[in-house]
Amino acid sequence: MQHTSSDSTARGLWRRLTDPLRAALGGPAQLRAVFLLAGVLAVASADSATVGAIGSNLEQALRIGNGQIGLLVSVSTGVGALATLPVGVLVDRVSRTRLLAVSLVLWCAAMIASGASVSYPMLLVSRLALGAVVATAMPAVASIIGDLFPAADRGRAYGFVLAGELLGAGAGLLAGGDIAAVLGWRAAFWALAVPSLILAAVIHYRFAEPIRHQHDTSGDNSADATAKKEAMRQRIRPRPRLVLRNDPTRRPLWWVVRYVLSIPTNVALILASGIGYFFFAGLRTFAVVFLQQRFGFGQAAASSLIVIIGAGAIIGVLVSGRLSDRAIRRHRMTARPVVSGVAFIVVAALFVPALLVGTFAVAGVLLFLGAGALGATNPPLDAARLDIMHSRLWGRAESVRTVLRSALQALAPVLFGYLSTVLAAGGHGAAAGLDRTFLIMLVPVVLAGLILLLVARRTYPRDVATAAASEHATSAVTHG
Repeated sequence: MQHTSSDSTARGLWRRLTDPLRAALGGPAQLRAVFLLAGVLAVASADSATVGAIGSNLEQALRIGNGQIGLLVSVSTGVGALATLPVGVLVDRVSRTRLLAVSLVLWCAAMIASGASVSYPMLLVSRLALGAVVATAMPAVASIIGDLFPAADRGRAYGFVLAGELLGAGAGLLAGGDIAAVLGWRAAFWALAVPSLILAAVIHYRFAEPIRHQHDTSGDNSADATAKKEAMRQRIRPRPRLVLRNDPTRRPLWWVVRYVLSIPTNVALILASGIGYFFFAGLRTFAVVFLQQRFGFGQAAASSLIVIIGAGAIIGVLVSGRLSDRAIRRHRMTARPVVSGVAFIVVAALFVPALLVGTFAVAGVLLFLGAGALGATNPPLDAARLDIMHSRLWGRAESVRTVLRSALQALAPVLFGYLSTVLAAGGHGAAAGLDRTFLIMLVPVVLAGLILLLVARRTYPRDVATAAASEHATSAVTHG
């Protein structure tokens, strides 16, 4: 009897915790999807963060430097970039949930092999299979979100999913550093294998494949697509040469790449998003080392502080998606690129003084706020990419974007590590080398903001109108 009462109490508590989220996201299926997709991104992000957290342990155990640490992150990301385009084709044609489950199993095996490595070359090779999650995650996430959520709510949905990516990074930093301090760096890798295997099983058995194109913008469903509805209300003309007349599902990959890169707004969004992830990848890899070298914190303290600072990014992703969705409902059609563009500029405005002040009390507050701005750049960008793309191209279009994003993410840790070493060699010390590296890398962050505010804001309305016209034309062909 006590057992039954206890179960009932637990279920009641769970309902009280999840009912507001269920209502905000549209139902239990949407809530389950957000949790599981956030988990996929968390797994991918936790690995890179763990490498950063145990960087000092790896340097001592394997006698390597910052450049080699960066390469450990880069090799898995680079493999993911190469595999993304063919995986994007599969995302648009086969079960996305099955793809995610298989990629997580491969990722688990790679983590076990990483922890068993006895040399740096072996560790480097073992991380190749980690690219499976990198290649599958974002195209599948974009396609599933597009099918489960109406366009008016996608910024908010992306905010919750991307919060998982940041929570994963925080968990990797905190748990990885603590586990390495107590049990050694190998255990830090092995500890990540267990949740990835559990997540793969839950996705395989409990996550039903969503119905495709249930929120496309043709016919009566156009009421769901706020940006496209606004384009029609303002009578914005589409780009005639980009309006699709036939279903693009079976189009060859080379045609898809050429088409998605011919959409001006998409190119601007890809560039800005790639720059944002480039900076985040470098920051994530060397943040713990930065606090250790600059302010003299120990590994455990530095990892804990980075998690606290990273909480700002979680707040940013949750706020910006909701903010841009609300602004579009108020007929501010270009809100998504504008919110992201302003956020990029604010990132630089906050990080520059944070890197120049000498006390952590001030630097920590600025870094927390800057992390919030960096997180805020992503949900509006991700939702905007779905606004300007035919629904039957979502997976492949996202894979094109992921190629550049992954390439820049792969380059960032190596470039950050190499540049910090070069600048430190000038006699200024390792801490000054990282300081100056971060300052230099803020220049492209400002450029990303300007691309969105000066280019994407101007091209976005016509490209939204073009996507709406394409959906209508291909729907007429399909149903006719």
